[in-house]
Amino acid sequence: MQNDLATDAGWNALYVDGEWTSGESGETISVEDPSTRETVAEVPAATEADVDAAYEAAAAAQHEWGAQPPARRQEVVQQLIGVMQDNSDEIVELLRDEVGGASIMGETSIQIAADHASEAATLPRRMKGEYADSNIPGKENILRRGPKGVVTVISPWNFPLNLSMRAVAPAIAAGNSVVLKPSTEAPITGGLLFGALFEMTDLPPGVLNVVTGRGSEIGDRVAGHPESDVVAFTGSTEVGQHVSGIAGENLAVPAMELGGNNAHVVTADADLDRALDGATFGSFVHQGQVCISINRHIVHEDVYDEYVDRLVDRAESLATGSAHEAETIVGPIINESQRDEMLDYVEETVDAGATLETGGGTVDLDGVDDSLVVEPTVLSGVTNEMAAACNEHFGPVAPVIPFSTVDEAIAIANDTEYGLSGSVHAGDLDVGIDIAERMETGNVHINDQPINDEAHVPFSGIGASGVGTYNSDAFLHEVTETKWISIQHEEREYPF
Repeated sequence: MQNDLATDAGWNALYVDGEWTSGESGETISVEDPSTRETVAEVPAATEADVDAAYEAAAAAQHEWGAQPPARRQEVVQQLIGVMQDNSDEIVELLRDEVGGASIMGETSIQIAADHASEAATLPRRMKGEYADSNIPGKENILRRGPKGVVTVISPWNFPLNLSMRAVAPAIAAGNSVVLKPSTEAPITGGLLFGALFEMTDLPPGVLNVVTGRGSEIGDRVAGHPESDVVAFTGSTEVGQHVSGIAGENLAVPAMELGGNNAHVVTADADLDRALDGATFGSFVHQGQVCISINRHIVHEDVYDEYVDRLVDRAESLATGSAHEAETIVGPIINESQRDEMLDYVEETVDAGATLETGGGTVDLDGVDDSLVVEPTVLSGVTNEMAAACNEHFGPVAPVIPFSTVDEAIAIANDTEYGLSGSVHAGDLDVGIDIAERMETGNVHINDQPINDEAHVPFSGIGASGVGTYNSDAFLHEVTETKWISIQHEEREYPF
């Protein structure tokens, strides 16, 4: 995977203190193209010593970077936006080769990443303090906002570019330094690419450091490093609970976006054309490998059969295959374990009494053994307890659950430990608003689908879907702290 952005060593180098360095062990991790199943790059398998070096560099660089004026930090983030846009074609290729992202996924990732960076560029000028009167005569209270210090970013593989950007760019803009640990499945587009992009800006050495490696070998050291002040993690609930616990031992602030089981509620009087447009996109974009994709379709019994039939037609019309084909909409799943777990959920759901309306298998690709492309799948007659509904299947699978009353729909939607996103389609807007307000989730989208992310709008989950908030001022508060400075202008009287 060699292109204009890669280093002289390809991607086989860590980015520490402004330099590309080989890992201490010399061992590497293979990066496989999910479409072709071919190894396209080797990245370093970092050791705990490599992690320590990254944090040492970050801690050494942070104070001077945090003291830079707002315009200076803003300028660097603006430079990053320009560099990313100048190299957008290469980035789309990297996302295709590394995570099986079809063109629409790559282009959307760049748009969202640019949005997050653009919002981050405004943050340095928004780090304003406050003034508070004092109960003590002659005293002045000043509250000043400054960077936390070193921010750890642990990013996922599904949308690695924008989900790394939403933490890295605002953290740096606010005056922090960053240690970025990308997923082993996306070490380039979630990690090393950021070193290459920032290297083309005026960011000082050490402010951004990237370490790649297996979570089983360096994950705990990254999450629990004593130099870390904030840990921003996106991934599964199980891993996030572990990461949060380790971070908490050092009193680092956790910002966690975790798993989801998102409901798409469709009432009897909904506009089915719009509901199905949202359903198709929300279930099948990037093969359903989105934390905020539709996991359950909850549809009123009066329109249920029509909805299922039309969703089947929409699913069967989607172009499936290699992400290297321009027309592909549904490409490969990231790896065998994800694919097999998902297909097991489908099989278990059918065994429990659901009907497999379409899909349920893999798509053969020329010259590829053991294809990772899963057919767009629709299941009817599903109940909330069935495997494809109660688990986050993270694939192109659409379980459709019937309901008879609004109260029943809300009960079904809320019958999960997760609360990340959701959507509702209703002909009566007041009913739609009522359903949205009663759905126990951090984000709900009326007459749309759950996959929405706007950098200026706070984004958070509840329950098992996370803690802390991303985007705009909300994430600015996560990566900054307030200092109280008082000035005693007049002589003060003390009791002794």
